Amino acid sequence: MKDIIVVGAGPVGSHLAKKMTEKGHEALVLERSNEIGRPLACSGHVSPNIRNFVSENEFDEILQNEIKEAVFHSGEKNYSFYSENVVSYVIDRVELDKKKATQAEEAGAEIKLGETVEKVEEKNNRVVVETDKKEYEASVVAGCDGASSTVREEVGLEEPDHFYQGILCFTDEEDSSDNVDVVLDVPEFFGWRIPRGDSVEYGVGVPKGKDPMKWLDKVTEKFDIERSERRDVCAGAIPINPPEKVSTERVFLVGDAAGQTKPFTGGGILYGMRCAEKASEAVDPEKPDLKAYEEVWRKELKHDILLGSFIEKMYSMPGIVQRLGMWIFQGEIGVHMDRPTSLLSREQLKAMLPWR
Repeated sequence: MKDIIVVGAGPVGSHLAKKMTEKGHEALVLERSNEIGRPLACSGHVSPNIRNFVSENEFDEILQNEIKEAVFHSGEKNYSFYSENVVSYVIDRVELDKKKATQAEEAGAEIKLGETVEKVEEKNNRVVVETDKKEYEASVVAGCDGASSTVREEVGLEEPDHFYQGILCFTDEEDSSDNVDVVLDVPEFFGWRIPRGDSVEYGVGVPKGKDPMKWLDKVTEKFDIERSERRDVCAGAIPINPPEKVSTERVFLVGDAAGQTKPFTGGGILYGMRCAEKASEAVDPEKPDLKAYEEVWRKELKHDILLGSFIEKMYSMPGIVQRLGMWIFQGEIGVHMDRPTSLLSREQLKAMLPWR
């Protein structure tokens, strides 16, 4: 019997397996795909905090571009937000997954590819996990299996508050410019354009019930991109706002499965890995007390998720309200993209002063 089974070998699952193994626990990671990082389901636009989770060499190998500016488009109006320093990085998302999995294996975790979890059953002193190939047992199980989590469904935990449908594609444009574009003329969320050096990524997030391909067409048309120029179209659900509980007696969720994402962008890579670290500190497979995990991860993200949810609501405001807000804040910024609470920071207030 393993100490912990981690379902999902994305960055969050691999990071959790790495940290648990480093603490002396025997970890098994089950991944349904036959290749780490495939199929691609989300973007790779992250804050500078990514450097806390990879080595310098690993970072150099996944880095594709550095971003210092975001241009927001609302109707015919454009609003620029910029910094003299790097605000975010564009990374190779597939390579990040692979490097995090390698970290986990080098720490001593075992990763099994091509096994789909079909059943998760809690017993008095263990959890039984059945895949399409084999049955495993562990003291605790971590569901790091994404927005459509099988683990979450199997143990009867509630879904995140709501989901967006995300879809993205790439073109062969060569573009190393240091700005991303955010298109607000999309229902309730936004579209984007991200330069990746040897390519450009376009994408949208829309509410369930809307046609994401229709809105991807609108975003790419805005930048004069024909359908024939698009390649590698992929899609995935974007979970927003965690439920009241993300754990049972011996099973807990981390990352997208738990809704541990930024409500105003949908990004969950770094929030998820931060929560994985909190889980590795709070969860002892020999004496599982998952209430401690619930407390520490919510303390870690509570205020940023709360303010992030407020910012998310701005996407549904009338265009005139959106433009007023952007007019007020446009220009140089001192905001950290993972911490919307930094909108109220001394650095942001200083950046807004016209006489600085």
